[in-house]
Amino acid sequence: MYIAQEESFGPVMVISKFKNGDVDGVLRRANTTEYGLASGVFTKDISKALYISEKLEAGTVFINTYNKTDVAAPFGGFKQSGFGKDLGKLFSPSLISHLTVQINEKTT
Repeated sequence: MYIAQEESFGPVMVISKFKNGDVDGVLRRANTTEYGLASGVFTKDISKALYISEKLEAGTVFINTYNKTDVAAPFGGFKQSGFGKDLGKLFSPSLISHLTVQINEKTT
């Protein structure tokens, strides 16, 4: 699916089906793209969400929310979505694989 492989800027959300329990298959599909700015996980199972957020190749992972950011959090992507991180106390060129996870507490 072309839209799932490109880095689209704008109000675009790709929702794809997967077989029940095939979390690793979903991760393979998500990480196949050459981009990795941000991603989102929606689930009632916070343990599964944290597992997925650790395995996703994205600079920011939103859990049960999307695009709700803390201005003090490091920002930047993986792969072709940028090098290093901007903002936050942790800014350093050596943190190119640092991950920011945003969790909506009201739904967990």
